[in-house]
Amino acid sequence: MQALISLLLSTIAVGVTAYILPGVHVGTFWNALVVAIVLGIANALILPVLLLITLPINILTLGLLTFVIIGLLVMGVSKIVPGFSVDNFWWALVFALVLAVINGVLRAIF
Repeated sequence: MQALISLLLSTIAVGVTAYILPGVHVGTFWNALVVAIVLGIANALILPVLLLITLPINILTLGLLTFVIIGLLVMGVSKIVPGFSVDNFWWALVFALVLAVINGVLRAIF
């Protein structure tokens, strides 16, 4: 039940973030649900591997490369999921940051 609530909160966060940002477009609630699922899988499986591979460069850039990797993950999700599009890399980066904030606020409320 907790996973279902978490998925619903993530879906709402994706929808709200896409509504706020003009460079991010989500077609329907179902598209937002698929984006939440795919982004969650990418963050759970792909992100740790990428961070481990790029660890030396990440240390040299004082962690700023992490933002680039997260933005690229969002761009990758936009290429995979139909009905979800991001105009460019910068909107993907802003989407990831705003999504994290909205997700945190929703989880604190519920």
